[in-house]
Formats: sequence, C-alpha cells, structure tokens
Amino acid sequence: MSSNSFGKLFTVTTFGESHGPAIGCVIDGCPPGLEIEPEEFRSDLDRRATGKSRYTSQRHEADEVEILSGVYTGKTTGTPIALLIRNTDARSKDYAEIEQTFRPNHADYTYWQKYGIRDPRGGGRSSARETTMRVAAGVIAKKWLSIHFHIVVRGYLAQVGELTPRAFAWDAVEENPFFWPDAAMVPELEKYIDALRKAGDSAGARVNVVADNVPPGWGEPIYCKLDADLAAALMSINAVKGVEIGDGFAAVAQRGSEHRDEITPQGFLSNHSGGILGGISSGQAVLASMALKPTSSILIPGCSVDLAGAAVEVRTKGRHDPCVGIRATPIGEAMVALVLMDHALRHRAQCGDVGEILPRIPAAATTDAK
Repeated sequence: MSSNSFGKLFTVTTFGESHGPAIGCVIDGCPPGLEIEPEEFRSDLDRRATGKSRYTSQRHEADEVEILSGVYTGKTTGTPIALLIRNTDARSKDYAEIEQTFRPNHADYTYWQKYGIRDPRGGGRSSARETTMRVAAGVIAKKWLSIHFHIVVRGYLAQVGELTPRAFAWDAVEENPFFWPDAAMVPELEKYIDALRKAGDSAGARVNVVADNVPPGWGEPIYCKLDADLAAALMSINAVKGVEIGDGFAAVAQRGSEHRDEITPQGFLSNHSGGILGGISSGQAVLASMALKPTSSILIPGCSVDLAGAAVEVRTKGRHDPCVGIRATPIGEAMVALVLMDHALRHRAQCGDVGEILPRIPAAATTDAK
C-alpha cells in the first residue's frame, strides 16, 4: 500500500491496522528544540477516543503514546519523531461473520478489488482507528504553531443529521461530549443519538474548523494552494464526503457584490473566502468545513454479496458509532494544523527573507460560526 505519507517539509507517515498489535506514525521535518512530553498528547487523544460516553463506540483503548525517537531530554532533535500506540481493546471476533462478505458503503469491496486481500477486523487500515496517529501528530503541530505564530486551531460539531445549533459559544464546545456549541441543545442531541442507537441506524454530520491568527502569505498560487491542501487533508479523513472553505457551496447562490470580502483601512468587512485568496492566506481566520457520511456499519440488514458473488444479507454487529462526526472534531483540527505547519515551513524556506509587507489589513470582526 502506497501513499501513507502527507506533507512536504513537515511530513507525517502513519502505519498500523485497527486490530493489529499497534498503530504509529513517523513525523519528519519537525524543527529541533520544541519541548514535548508524552503527557501532552493525552488531552487531544482523549477528545478523539471512543468509549468516553454512550454516544460513541464502546471500544476502550488506553491510547498511551510511546515516543520512540526524535526527542531527547524532552526536546525534539530535528530527526524523525516516531510515535507508537499499542492496541489494547481490539475484539476481532465481532467481525467473523463479515469475513466472507462486503459491508455496503464500506471500503471492504474496494480494498478487495485493489489488493485481492483484506483485513476484515474492524476494517483494517480503512478504520478510523488510524486517525489516532493524525491527532497525535497534530498535537506537535498545534504547539509549534501556537509558540511561533500564536495560531489557535479549534473546531466544533456544526450539524448532526437535520439538527443545527441555534446559538454559538466556544465555551460550550468542550463542555459536552458532542463538541456542540449550543449548550441548551445538548439534551435534544442526546435524545437524537440515543434514538439512532436504539434503531440500529446512523446519521451524518458536519464539522467546522477555525484557525485564528494565520499570517498572510502562506500557500502557493497554483498547484499547492493552501485551500487545496486543506481540502485534500480533510477529504483523507474516514467518512468525509465533502469539504468547504469559507462559504463553500453557499457561494453558488451569492452575488459577486455579496461574496467579495471588501477591504478598508480598518480591516476586511467579511470573510466569505475563509481566509484564503488565490490559494494564499489573507491574514483572516481560516475557515474549513467537512461533511461526514452516516456510519456504514449498522445493525439494520442490508443487501450485499459474498466472496463468491452470491446475494447475502449483511447486519454489522460490534461496537460502532451512531455518528462518526461526534469524534471528528479533533481529527479535523489535527489535519488543519498539520497542513498549516507544513505551509509555514515551506513559506519560511522560500520567502522568509521577504519579511512583513505593508499594509497589514486586520481580520474581519465576524462570528466564527457557520
């Protein structure tokens, strides 16, 4: 299997399967001297983890990070950083019944067609378990971006099924298991997810990620546009079927006079473009959204075929999320942070001598919610 790495100067390569002995990643290109300790990974890994509430899969993994290389006396050395997390709660017997069949809307069939062999235990490499290492790598990127540029990357659940927040407050996001920005709606959301689980069904979701304090000038004008790399990174997350930057598809119904982000000496008047113009950051908040499909592994029987091509009925048992989007917020944050750090290093390498160009236009004073 190729294409397990992303990034140019800040490169992350992940490895491992859902029910293998361990998962891990190698981070190449991290500058030396960044202080990092194993316990710093705990917060974001806990935010992504299953089994933390009844609204997600009940798989309970310890997710203890082992730093195998690239860190000495608590500081990065500039050499490859190898991180390892051992799988401690894999339950492979749950997948015995589907070993000879293909789950509808899952990667089972396409993996079989590509490789002629597949690991049916939890989906193997196609499992969202792999994203644990993206979140771990994102911890390093978030810290470096914060230290050097005061960049803050944070996200929230913006829609589950037909439910959308009726109010918005960043303070509410980390106070409930859904990363939901409207505290008053949490009981309604709990009832909604409980009903999905009882019905054996699932729902899709939308996650928004905001990066504040991104300087202007990051990105490239043609093939490595900042928004193109962000879109590719977010689309690489399991179950993501759509990505928007700024207003995204809503721009279709807007007039040019409405969509353009007018500029005054006091600042931008709006941020419809999501902080990126011509593939290059404008200095405004970078706004990205991703749409996640409903969980494919559900209890409701569905039509499929077995390895011989005969018709079968598939009902997926085991521990699964009624909405994969609930745990996707820290994953989206990590991917945005990894892309931003890669572009920061690339910008420094080519244009570090350019310095600050005037005028510097202040960002729009608009809400982060979409």
